[in-house]
Amino acid sequence: MINDDKVISSLDELESFLMAIESGVLGLQNVAGVALATNNADGRHFVAVLDDKHQLLLGRWVTEEVFKNGQDLVRNGSKPTH
Repeated sequence: MINDDKVISSLDELESFLMAIESGVLGLQNVAGVALATNNADGRHFVAVLDDKHQLLLGRWVTEEVFKNGQDLVRNGSKPTH
């Protein structure tokens, strides 16, 4: 499911990750959405990048704090700086 052990541990890191997705820097194709989710196998939280068929394109582990406090950021997207 998630190929690496990178963990997003702050809201700033989450925002940077979302901006990378939105800008296309990660090279993902057919991105339809982003969600915070919980792995059924072990209960760990992650941010999921999904395609239009709700298939996981990329996942990144997140800390409990980011899971609890980052939901609005994931829901509304990152805010570009001017």
